Amino acid sequence: MAPMSRPAPVEVAYRNMRFLITHSPTSGTLHRFIAELKTHGVTTIVRVCEATYDTALVEKEGIQVLDWPFDDGSSPSTQIVDDWLRLVNAKFREEPGCCIAVHCTAGLGRTPLIRQKRRGAFNSKQLLYLEKYRSKMRLRFKHSNGHKNNCCVQ
Repeated sequence: MAPMSRPAPVEVAYRNMRFLITHSPTSGTLHRFIAELKTHGVTTIVRVCEATYDTALVEKEGIQVLDWPFDDGSSPSTQIVDDWLRLVNAKFREEPGCCIAVHCTAGLGRTPLIRQKRRGAFNSKQLLYLEKYRSKMRLRFKHSNGHKNNCCVQ
C-alpha cells in the first residue's frame, strides 16, 4: 500500500501572530518534524488528535505540547475553544512574533486554518460551526511600534 500523501506544513500569519499548520508525525519522522518546528520558531504545539508520538523529544527541545483532542470531522468543545483563546492571548502577549503549531493526524480536518492555503481543510459540519461562531474574546496588545491592536481570534 502506498504511503498517504500529506500536505506540506503551512504558516499562517496575522500581525504579530504566527501559526504553523501541519500533520502529526510518527516516531520515525519526529526528528524531521522537530527540525521543521524549529525553522518556524514554534514554542508551543496544540495536538488535537490522538497521540502518535512521544512528546519527550519535542519537550526536550523547549517546545511545549498541549493535548486538546476532539473527534475528527467534528467541532471543538467549548472548553477547547476557551483554552485556545487563553493560549493565544497569553502567548502573543508574552512572546510577540512566536509561532504556535497546530496539528491533527493529517493536518486537514481538525486543524483550524485558512481553506485557501490548504484545500480540503474543513468539512461541511465544521464550516457550519465556523459560520455560526461568535467571537468570545478580543486580543489587546501593543505592537512594537507602540500602537494598540484589537484583534478577534476564532
